[in-house]
Amino acid sequence: MKLFQQLLVAPAALGLMAAGANAAELNIDGVSDYAASADQVTSVAQFSDVYPTDWAYQALSNLVEQYGCVAGYPSGSFSGNRAMTRYEAAALLNACLDRVTEVTDQLKSLISEFDTELAIIGGKVDGLEARIGGLEATQFSTTTKLKGYSAWVVGAAEGFDGDEGEGVTFSYDLRLALNTSFTGEDMLTTVLRAGNFGGSVWDEGLTFVETAFGSGGALKVGRLFYTFPVGENLTVTAGPVVRTDDAGMYAGYATFYPSDLLLDFFTYGGAWATNNLASQGAGLGGVYTFGDSGFSASGNYVAWTGDSTGIGRDETESTSSWQLFYEGEVLDGSFLAQAGFAYAQNVGLTIGTNKAGAMAGEDRFGYSLAAAWAPADAGFVPSVSGGWSMSDPDGSDEEIHGWYVGLEWSDVFFDGNSFGTAIGQAPKVEDDHNKIWEVFYKFAVTDNITVTPTYFIIDEYSGALTSDYVHGAYLKTTFTF
Repeated sequence: MKLFQQLLVAPAALGLMAAGANAAELNIDGVSDYAASADQVTSVAQFSDVYPTDWAYQALSNLVEQYGCVAGYPSGSFSGNRAMTRYEAAALLNACLDRVTEVTDQLKSLISEFDTELAIIGGKVDGLEARIGGLEATQFSTTTKLKGYSAWVVGAAEGFDGDEGEGVTFSYDLRLALNTSFTGEDMLTTVLRAGNFGGSVWDEGLTFVETAFGSGGALKVGRLFYTFPVGENLTVTAGPVVRTDDAGMYAGYATFYPSDLLLDFFTYGGAWATNNLASQGAGLGGVYTFGDSGFSASGNYVAWTGDSTGIGRDETESTSSWQLFYEGEVLDGSFLAQAGFAYAQNVGLTIGTNKAGAMAGEDRFGYSLAAAWAPADAGFVPSVSGGWSMSDPDGSDEEIHGWYVGLEWSDVFFDGNSFGTAIGQAPKVEDDHNKIWEVFYKFAVTDNITVTPTYFIIDEYSGALTSDYVHGAYLKTTFTF
């Protein structure tokens, strides 16, 4: 018997005898036998009366094999149903304390060995806490994130009437978006925008570039709307300055072209009759998602001049667009599709290169179909996007059609770079036989800077300076921050 175990047994035995305990109550031999066997068991399988079906089998296995805290009797039994004396409990506790002492000594040794490293880690944690505290004290807002976008366009177009329309221009477009969330599910969007496109007659050659915004350099409110969920599947958007394709107003664009927005016409994804993007105003819209089916539907109303003539009046220039959208996987790639209907009151539907606005004052119906597919991995096969739209005045047989097909190859020569080309018919009032074509290469200088050279041709151009044929090139540099 170990000295400590003997010390545990002896005082206890003397105490019981002093109290008048008899030999049967004391059972010193039983206690001695239990204590003497403390080092004999190394596996729960050594107990002759313990079986895997016993309710405490796993607990005994852990105590014996991992911690060495359980002993048996010399007979090889555990006697699990037998009452435990205080002496046996003391012997069991002693074995566990020995094990805990070993673990504690190991921890002390490790702490001493890695004392320097632990001090360094503690210093880094303290430094991070200090930096986080400094950021919290100087952060812009606890609810608002600021995102910036700036595009610089250098280029020229040839083919306008007169030499004055063939100069090289250097223009910019700047957008600052403030995205504010109050609940984590809603979003207040505020976009401040400035640009100098259209400041001179020379700029007419590039006003059909998608990013062409003209404000004379003055900072204006480009968007102001609020998006919030209603239940699990419905998202609603409303605001005094909103557009038909903003978040919560429109289900989506069925296009993978382009990766860098270029000529204005191709921005519409072939759905120019229902994606009326020329103006914005007071509006309301919603998007409903049909569970995990990939389908969603949207509807909206935007009063372009609601600030002066009122919303919903007969004189109000307005549009209303409705769309069914699908997003899923087809042929080992991503697939998008949309079908849309629109009604424009007192205004013409946006038609890409037509800047004359000759359909203003008419009520028009519009219809559009578009689809796009992109391979799962970049390679020889490009993404393919296409669409068709038509519109006709209310009560008239006149119809205007338009279409486009766009191809884009990702990671061309280097990761992040892309090459693309598109051709289509941008509808115009005078006739519906014009053609528009572009080719581009986007070079990603960094994650936040891209440079995109582009060449384009427009046959039967219908801008303010009428000409049958316009071609040109420009270099677009974008900065995101």
